[in-house]
Amino acid sequence: MARPFGVSDAKSLINEHSQLLSQLDAVLTVTQTYRDMIKKHSNQLVAQSVLDILQDIPIEEINNRGKRSFRVKALRDNGYRTIADIASASVHSISSVYGVSEDAAYSIKRIVDDMTAQARKGCKIHLSTDNKSKESSELILSIYRLKLLQPLIKSVQQLLNTNRSTILSAISDIEAVNGKLKWLFSSKANKHKAMETYCLLTELKISTYGNEASSLLNEIQTVQNCPLDDAWNDFTANSIQFINILEEINPGILGNDDALYGLPEDLAREIQDECYFPDGLLCELRRYQEWGVKYILHQERVLLGDEMGLGKTVQAIAVMVSLKNTGATHFLVVCPASVITNWCREIRKMSKLTVTKVHGGTRRSAFQSWLDTGGVAVTTYETTAYCRIPDAFKFSLLVVDEAHYIKNPEAQRTVNVKNISEHAERLLFMTGTALENKVDEMVTLINVLQPQVAAKIKGMTFMASAPQFRKSVSPVYYRRKREDVLTELPELIESKEWCMMNRTEEAIYVQAVLARNYAESRRVSWNVDDLKYSSKAARLLELVEEAEADGRKVIVFSFFLDTIRKITLLLGSRCTNPINGSVTPQRRQEIIDEFDQAPPGTVLVAQIQSGGTGLNIQSASVVVLCEPQFKPSIENQAISRAYRMGQTRNVLVYRLLCENSVDEKLMALLEDKQAIFDAFADKSEAAIESKEIDESTFGNIIKEEIDRINAKKNSTAS
Repeated sequence: MARPFGVSDAKSLINEHSQLLSQLDAVLTVTQTYRDMIKKHSNQLVAQSVLDILQDIPIEEINNRGKRSFRVKALRDNGYRTIADIASASVHSISSVYGVSEDAAYSIKRIVDDMTAQARKGCKIHLSTDNKSKESSELILSIYRLKLLQPLIKSVQQLLNTNRSTILSAISDIEAVNGKLKWLFSSKANKHKAMETYCLLTELKISTYGNEASSLLNEIQTVQNCPLDDAWNDFTANSIQFINILEEINPGILGNDDALYGLPEDLAREIQDECYFPDGLLCELRRYQEWGVKYILHQERVLLGDEMGLGKTVQAIAVMVSLKNTGATHFLVVCPASVITNWCREIRKMSKLTVTKVHGGTRRSAFQSWLDTGGVAVTTYETTAYCRIPDAFKFSLLVVDEAHYIKNPEAQRTVNVKNISEHAERLLFMTGTALENKVDEMVTLINVLQPQVAAKIKGMTFMASAPQFRKSVSPVYYRRKREDVLTELPELIESKEWCMMNRTEEAIYVQAVLARNYAESRRVSWNVDDLKYSSKAARLLELVEEAEADGRKVIVFSFFLDTIRKITLLLGSRCTNPINGSVTPQRRQEIIDEFDQAPPGTVLVAQIQSGGTGLNIQSASVVVLCEPQFKPSIENQAISRAYRMGQTRNVLVYRLLCENSVDEKLMALLEDKQAIFDAFADKSEAAIESKEIDESTFGNIIKEEIDRINAKKNSTAS
């Protein structure tokens, strides 16, 4: 039988396939290489942060940490000025200092190692587009490349699984007969087999296998050479993916290494084993969010009190998706009218669930359609009065957003929601402000969910029984704070911008105070006829210009409609349309969409009661508060519109304040309230009475201001 291929042709074909297999095998290790690099770079970032902390501690501190006294002057004279200098030194180099024995050097090093370990516990990585250091850039680039490589490597593995054995077998068949003597002494069957496999290898080389292998190798090479700018741009758009990869590879590196997320250990073990089925969810959850979803699924009737910005909405959507995957058909969301459009958009954006908006003139027909066809119905507290559910009808899950709206058991909307809840197999109440009011109001919410827990905590005095209270409510109430789970958030930088009133402003302010006009007194500086005489307006213009120069967008909040109108006119084309109580929920979302697409320097002006809750505005990284509010939570909510998950820039918060005005006294009271709020909210205890500054309290402030103004007049007169 004549040989249809030459020896050199066969060798060349075998070499080509062998080299291609080797190249494909080699790239399988690339993902581990990048995982190692991510761990290395993230550890380096933490190490640098620790050194920065130690750099601020003088060498003299070692004498405050042990029983011995060391010759720190000798160390300082030899260049060891800070604890960081010692941390980077060896025992040998320390003991080479005249007057420092080897034994002392070991003791000094041990003290500094302990200090380093303590500093490490408090260190967290903060990745931000405002701080593109060499170390953070290397980390971001490694994560970006791994993220792009993972699906490519998976395709390589599949390609090898499908073709490797066939190719190796074909190579073996050809090698068995390749050569003059081998061909001559080979059986007819082996020759025939070799000819078939030669044709097969030739075909594979130019077929889907060869083309796909070459394409994958080229793509992998491109990814490994991708520029840093691409990585930072992708981080800006998809920061959650980066953080999830980092958490998975280097657990605890972000400072959130509490695997139980604040739950009692026995309950946490049950939550951990809960099944969650995400098929149909179109977004990626953070680890703490998936834990929240499992908690909701396991406990069935709960109040999710996560702080604003942690993604309560997406957790609720993920719960609905999981339930749908196990046979559930009907879900109902009740929310304030201001966020109904946002809820509908988020459900469509983040899942494959169908949405029915039950609101306005079509509410009855829309609700009937939902009863007939299922999916997610989204309605408002006011519309619940029109939601008539047949007695025998049961649905899978009722989600009540901003559940503090139904804390008054006598209110009609509370009655309506309770009636609807009797048809729900599961209940999910959500609020980021559950700690705002009295324990009795919290108990009212829990009583709807799990009456036995409400009965247990009714008699508890929070101040005396905080740990017991927390454990008692854990089966029904779950709260995480931003600093506990979003430790990677960029820095929140708050600044008080104190403005000095000019004569025009002061005259109008004094007139308002003496007339006991509360609203006009609070509108200090904004109530001048022309804002060119407003010191706060002048500072606002400067802040907007600075933001534009730094590539940032701005949200401006005020309680007063007149202030909003004046600022909108002042800023002109720099502004989007303002958001206030008269703007429909749908139009609010359209304005925010326009703002998201607008260039740096654009300003969104909003009434704090309307734009400060339920809306996501991460495209802004500057928040301006025109005047102090009566409640810390109102300001916190407003700031949380920008400072939330997905934010990749430092968020700058500016409070515009006037000296020698009610602003000073309001800020002092607010800071006291915030300190009390933080002291308890940090422990996730649902039992704090955090009262707002009421009219009576503000009346006292006005009285103090009247006394101050009169005293000033008398002093001037004398």
